[in-house]
Amino acid sequence: MIKYLSGYLTSAFLKKRIKNIELFMRYPIEIQNKLINKLIFYAKDTEFGKKYKFSEIKKYKQFYERIPICKYSDLKLVIERVRKGEKNILWPGKVKWFAKSSGTTNAKSKYIPITKLSMHKCHYKAGKDMLSIYIHNHPKTKIFFGKAIRLGGSHELYKNYNTFYGDLSSILIKNIPFWAENICIPRKKIALMSEWEEKLENIVKETYHKDVRILLGVCSWLLIFLKKLIKKFDKKKINDIWPNIEVIFHGGMNFNPYIHQYNNLFNNYVNYYDVYSASEGFFAIQDQKNIKDLLLLLNHGIFYEFIPIEKINDTNPKIVSIEDVELNKNYALVISTNAGLWRYIVGDTIKFTCLSPYRISISGRTTHYINSFGEELIVENAEQALFKACLKTNSIIQEYTAGPVYINHEKSGAHEWIIEFKKHPKNLCEFRDILDNELKFLNSDYEIKRYKNIVLRSPIIYVARNGLFYDWLKKHKKLGGQNKIPRLSNNRKYIDSILRMVKE
Repeated sequence: MIKYLSGYLTSAFLKKRIKNIELFMRYPIEIQNKLINKLIFYAKDTEFGKKYKFSEIKKYKQFYERIPICKYSDLKLVIERVRKGEKNILWPGKVKWFAKSSGTTNAKSKYIPITKLSMHKCHYKAGKDMLSIYIHNHPKTKIFFGKAIRLGGSHELYKNYNTFYGDLSSILIKNIPFWAENICIPRKKIALMSEWEEKLENIVKETYHKDVRILLGVCSWLLIFLKKLIKKFDKKKINDIWPNIEVIFHGGMNFNPYIHQYNNLFNNYVNYYDVYSASEGFFAIQDQKNIKDLLLLLNHGIFYEFIPIEKINDTNPKIVSIEDVELNKNYALVISTNAGLWRYIVGDTIKFTCLSPYRISISGRTTHYINSFGEELIVENAEQALFKACLKTNSIIQEYTAGPVYINHEKSGAHEWIIEFKKHPKNLCEFRDILDNELKFLNSDYEIKRYKNIVLRSPIIYVARNGLFYDWLKKHKKLGGQNKIPRLSNNRKYIDSILRMVKE
């Protein structure tokens, strides 16, 4: 089977996939225009399609003028109806699967619809293209003569409605095509286990003696798994266990803080390939060796629009199609998909690094956030949790900022907070615990990462002296109404700078 797959994937399959990629690279505008017409046609008889008279839309301009942009909060009640089994609402037929993720202002979790079409014509199709690009860039590769390790989540039944929700990875593993299942380990039974520690032990047992050549997953979880593997079998390097390891496909967060630790785990060169995949869709793939810019996937069931970030809070923000984007300009990503999301603001910001073909880099979020471990902590979560902590400890906060403490060889990661109190809590440990528990309550991804301190340990809080944040702004010539304290940051640039003043 492996020899068959290897030959198949490196001949006819590869030629077909590369031809498809070259097609949308060569004719991006035409491909996107054709795609939006197809999406509109498919959904014209849905409740949403009838409301906005999809049958009358013939051009992008009509779509632009007729369909409002939206956030998850605008769709929450509609999606709940779809989760309860109602058909033909946002997309034809019944939607059975929903990817659960965090990051919304008004809900602990989002439930993103995953249709059969979006599985096969977006996520799996992009997965094929990811492998095809790698083979194209490394023609002497032998990755398909070994196994690929996948780290997935779990899913649950929505009782009484016969629909399912869970991590996107678990949905994709549950429905994975045969050609991928034959090279992936661990078995579905183990990959879909809900208890992380038990799952990790089983994955270690099932994979250490295999000929592993590919790793797939979120870099923070992969790092924990690899360190456990080395410790379990008392090895110095991963190559001592898997001598033929060749490539790591990673996504979900910034890889830069982890690259040094990954390099220390290997004594042979390993290729790192970045992907931009989310619950809402598989958006982009690194297509060049050692160049981290990502190729935007234009023929995978997603129609793209872009809001210049400076216009994101306007009542009627300026929106441009891919035809009118500019280089090195921050845009908020807006998508319409073959899962029934229409002009949906994802929450990520991107920059175009190349316009022929269209390549991007992920520049951040539309709001301040921390997502160094996949926790997707946003300012709204922080503000609500801090409010509750103050209320319960009879304290008052004047200023604050927070950032990540990265996983190292001795400890799991953490969030580091610098807080300037106007009225101090009597017990700082109590304040910290309330803050931590409120964040778990508000954000399911944070709650998962805090489980038994595996990825994130308890928050670290430094109490700032009175006036410290003002002095920091003054020192950096940022006094004035247009300058604000960075509340959450996904790197340590600000917190290290402020922390130096805390410790002075």
